[in-house]
Amino acid sequence: MTATRPDPQVVVVTGASAGVGRATARAFGARGAAVALLARGQRGLEQAAQEVRTAGGRALPLVVDVADAEAVDSAAQQVEDRFGPIDVWVNAAFTTVFAPATEIRPDELRRATEVTYFGFVHGTQAALRRMLPRDRGTVVQVGSALAYRSVPLQAVYCGAKAAIRGFTDSLRCELMHDGSRVRVTMAHLPGVNTPQFSWVLTRLPRHPRPVAPVYQPEVAAEGILYAADHPERREYWIGGSTVATLLGQRFAAGLLDRYLARTGYDSQQTDEPVDPSRAVNLWKPVDDAHGADHGPHGVFDREAHSRSPQLWASRHRRPLALGAAAGGAVGAVLAAGLRGSLGAARKKRR
Repeated sequence: MTATRPDPQVVVVTGASAGVGRATARAFGARGAAVALLARGQRGLEQAAQEVRTAGGRALPLVVDVADAEAVDSAAQQVEDRFGPIDVWVNAAFTTVFAPATEIRPDELRRATEVTYFGFVHGTQAALRRMLPRDRGTVVQVGSALAYRSVPLQAVYCGAKAAIRGFTDSLRCELMHDGSRVRVTMAHLPGVNTPQFSWVLTRLPRHPRPVAPVYQPEVAAEGILYAADHPERREYWIGGSTVATLLGQRFAAGLLDRYLARTGYDSQQTDEPVDPSRAVNLWKPVDDAHGADHGPHGVFDREAHSRSPQLWASRHRRPLALGAAAGGAVGAVLAAGLRGSLGAARKKRR
């Protein structure tokens, strides 16, 4: 159980106008938190802020490009001026390119990396400037199974997520060295049904899609909130497919290379051709350009899972471990008793 607070928790979520960031902001709002929502798109931010308020929280939407370090730091100051000290900072903003590595232009690679990698760095540094002097606070990095196991057609995203993991691991060691009570943790996600697949820059012939099994953004948000409440664990694996992927990478990376070389292209595309006129969010937000709010969900609702048994098990791993240990002890006692009974029966037969 999380300790009760005299004041509402103050939370910053980047990438809060859609997808996982939006679902996470709404989930914090449902707990009564004061939530600052950072993203580029004005319309999506306004709708997301309204959802936070409807859920029971306070909301401060801020139009920010996380690739701009000064803008991110200024936003952090606005949050503290409005709500007070930041308790939790969640980095979730990203953009990417779906294409073979040889077909990604240098300016596209630079832009996607500035948002997805440097955006996390800028957010983390802005949070630390305020948390370290107070010696409290939590930073949650929204990672991915692809931070450990890269897949074809996503070199930009996989590279950025792996870089975030490296940055975070280094930072964690520094905080430990300094004896700081500021915490940083990662929540690695599976394939999630977000709008990104409908607006990502792609050079694929067919519509991009997440690798199955697909989960709803609310599953990711549940895991992110749990990570924020329990940041003592260095990282969380959300979804059974994430666990399988990371274990497979650990024990059979070469086999996974060959498997993904055969299946990775088709598994990341639907049967529908890409609409050549579709909006792309790499350079500017699509909600402002087209006046549409895309919400947290993408177009894969029919197949997306709204629950994750693995996440439940992860959240209850201590009781499960105690139960397993108790079961093992009972089993050992019963086995010992059975052996004693059989031994006594043999002696009696003699």
